[in-house]
Formats: sequence, C-alpha cells, structure tokens
Amino acid sequence: MSSVQQALRAPVRWRVWEIAAWVLLWAAPFVFASHAALINEIAILALFALSLDLILGYAGIISLGHAAFFGVGAYGAALFAKHVMPDPLVGLAVGTGVGALLGLLTSPMIARGTDLTRLMVTMGVALVLFELANKFDDITGGADGLQGVVMGPLLGHFEFDLAARVASFYSLAVLFVAFVLLRRMVHSPLGVSLQAMRDNRLRVSALGMSVQGRLTAVYTVAAGLAGAAGALLAQTTGFASLDVFDFHRSADVMLALVIGGTGWLWGGVIGAMAFKVLHDLISGVTVQYWTFWLGLVLVVLVLVGRERLFKPWTWWKR
Repeated sequence: MSSVQQALRAPVRWRVWEIAAWVLLWAAPFVFASHAALINEIAILALFALSLDLILGYAGIISLGHAAFFGVGAYGAALFAKHVMPDPLVGLAVGTGVGALLGLLTSPMIARGTDLTRLMVTMGVALVLFELANKFDDITGGADGLQGVVMGPLLGHFEFDLAARVASFYSLAVLFVAFVLLRRMVHSPLGVSLQAMRDNRLRVSALGMSVQGRLTAVYTVAAGLAGAAGALLAQTTGFASLDVFDFHRSADVMLALVIGGTGWLWGGVIGAMAFKVLHDLISGVTVQYWTFWLGLVLVVLVLVGRERLFKPWTWWKR
C-alpha cells in the first residue's frame, strides 16, 4: 500500500473518544428521558449543521439560505405523509430527494460568482420559496401551516409518543448514518479534492479536475441532508409551517457552526448541542432577553477564540 493510500485511510479509523461520544449520545434519551424532545431538536439541528459544514467547511461555499433545502424537505415529507403514505422512512426518503433535487437545480448559480454573489443567491432562493409557500396556501396551509400530518409507526411497530422518546431515537439514528457516510466521504479522494478547491480553486482546475462537477455533487449531497433534517422536523412534530423557510433557520445553523467550528464533522454536532442547551437554559431564566445573552456568549467566543476559551492557561501567552 502506498504512502498516499495510508494517509487517506488513517483518518477513517474511529478514535476511542468518538466511539465513547456516540455511546453517550445514544444513552441520552434513557438518562434524560424528560428532555427527549430537546434531544430530538439537537439531533435535527446537528444533521442540518453537518449539511452546511459539508459545503462551507470542506468546499468553501458560503450560504445564508440553507433553510431553502430544510423547508422543501419538511413540506415534502409532510405532504407525502398527509396525501400519499404515512410511513416515516419513505417520507424521509422523499424529503431527502426533494432537497437534493433543489440543490441540483440551483447548483449552477453557486458554481459561479464570488462569495457575496453566493450569499445573495442562496438567501434569494429561500425568500422565493417562503413566498411561494405563503401564496399557495391551499397546498401548504399558508401562514397557518400544514396541519393534520399523522405519521405511521416507525418500522411498523414504534408509535411516535408525546414524550418524543421514539422521535429522539429516530433522529439520532438518521444523524448517525449521515455522520458515518459523510465521514467516509470527506476522507475519500473526493473530500480531499473539495478541501483543495476550498484553498485554491484555480490550482485544482489547472490540474485537470472538474471544479463545477465537484461543487455540483457536494452541493446536491448537502441539500439532500438538509432536506432530511427538515423531513425529520415535520415528521416528529406532525407540523410544517412557513417558519421552516425563515432566515433564522439559516442563522441558527450558522451560529451552531460558529460555536462548534467548521471543517470537521464533530463541529456541527458539538455546536448543535451547545446552541440548543444554551437556548434552553437561558430562555428558561429570561424568556424575553435570551438572544442578548446568547449573542454575548458568541461575542466572547469569537474575541477569545475557541481554543483559548477551553484552555484558560494560554490566555497570558502571546
């Protein structure tokens, strides 16, 4: 085996702390049974953050409209369950497919232009879909949301309960599968080429690689994962509203990545946990001003630095 092959295979091996982290995540619905709904939200946001990190941290594509894929996945799964078939897994596949299709259709607009252009285009796509969902209220329910979404039992045996125990395990399972697949992907030759494009796109193009083809592929995959996250939200809550297209969805997932860090998959998971737990704790103390305190935490994180914040003994070093 060549040294290049060994270098590509080395990061794929699971570390002990990663295995321990997933064991703790799977144990969370048992240990914190009263907070199963929060665990479900964390898993959904973590999956959403993974999808954004794939294009931002690995491919260098900036997006402020990632909620577009999240929203079409949510509405796709909800409409499928209401009018066609209530099976959760089939609905999840539909939501993922709809999100991936939208990503494929909009990818030509992302492959060209500057970072500012991409910011405006991605935000514009989300705003257009928001207005379309609001206009066609006979299909989407408009401002009232799509109600009456009843999901069938998971795998034909596990009914979704009000305590969200089944929902939390379901979302964690989807998150785990997506994490494993993305872990293989980012450590493959495709993942290495994406990181090379992030650092110097012109040089990769000069080597004869198809930059546009790789950007289209990674953008489609990321859009499909975001659609899966939206489908999970609609399925586990039994509701889909215009809120899934709102700007705060894109902002929240960006903040989660700011906390956890980009360019490594655990950043999305850790950032989602930190963001949701902080949100829950702070809003429990001050419902009206929780955004101020959360923003203050983010300002401190940016000013001090993620590494120095968790290593106080380095604060006095230059």
